[in-house]
Amino acid sequence: MNSRQIDFCEDLVVIHDPQPAALIQWSAPRKGKWIWRCHIDMTDPNQQVWGFLRRYIEQYDGAIFSSPPFPPKVSVPQYQFYPAIDPLAGKNRQLEPAYIDSTLEKYKIPRDKPIITQVSRYDPWKDPVGVIKAFKRARKHVPCRLLLVGDKVADDPEAEAILTKVKEEAGADPDIHIVFLTHSIPTEINAFQRASDIILQKSIREGFALTVSEALWKYRPVIGGAAGGIPMQIIHGFTGMLVHSVEEASMQIRRLLSQPNLARRLGENGHRRVRDKFLITKWLKRYLLLLLALDRPWRSFSCLRRSQSLGKA
Repeated sequence: MNSRQIDFCEDLVVIHDPQPAALIQWSAPRKGKWIWRCHIDMTDPNQQVWGFLRRYIEQYDGAIFSSPPFPPKVSVPQYQFYPAIDPLAGKNRQLEPAYIDSTLEKYKIPRDKPIITQVSRYDPWKDPVGVIKAFKRARKHVPCRLLLVGDKVADDPEAEAILTKVKEEAGADPDIHIVFLTHSIPTEINAFQRASDIILQKSIREGFALTVSEALWKYRPVIGGAAGGIPMQIIHGFTGMLVHSVEEASMQIRRLLSQPNLARRLGENGHRRVRDKFLITKWLKRYLLLLLALDRPWRSFSCLRRSQSLGKA
């Protein structure tokens, strides 16, 4: 159906993720260059599924992966592209303090204690239950509130069960606020992050987790699971904190709430890292380099050699 509705006459066509990968087989004759972009963690793929997908991926002119550990072996050229944020988009732009206050009032979230927030869909790999456990441990030593903000993916059969487990773990705790968004408003997500003292992304398995860059851009200290693309964004102890367990997450919450100067320094360093590495201006440069490499393949090796990868250009 998609192949009949899209002309695909552009010089460069980028197909994202596994679901539409087979479009390349339905779009002959091809007029431009085709690139497949993989946003998910491919360090340990299901071999049966990967075997099925690979026959389509290897028809492309190249493949883009989000971070170094991801790429599997394929016969087409591979490129490393970090995702990027738009600093002027509703989710990232500056907000008036009054709007932030009104958003918290709308969802009945008091500001009498430091706010710890995780923004992510209700997915087992985001470990929202682990976040609640880490919060409960930390709260024994420092006063704080927990805010879990997210939605569920329509085609995820586990989402409802995970949300149920989250509610069971939270119980009737007045310091735990679960916000389930059926339709998220970017500026409200922005407001939640800007109102937070610490932001978590305690993923067990992850793609790139651009929510980390969104939080760092807002000068917030971030505690992230050492999974997927999170270590590309968080340099432990410099732009944020990486953790491997509930216990470590709890310890870092306590540490950052007890050491505001450290928290502020992490936020400032994190903002600079996003400015240097993960803004759409850098993203545009990578795509322009990719077009050059595809248009002049006899020069692409030297171009990539100088920068090691397009992701570092």
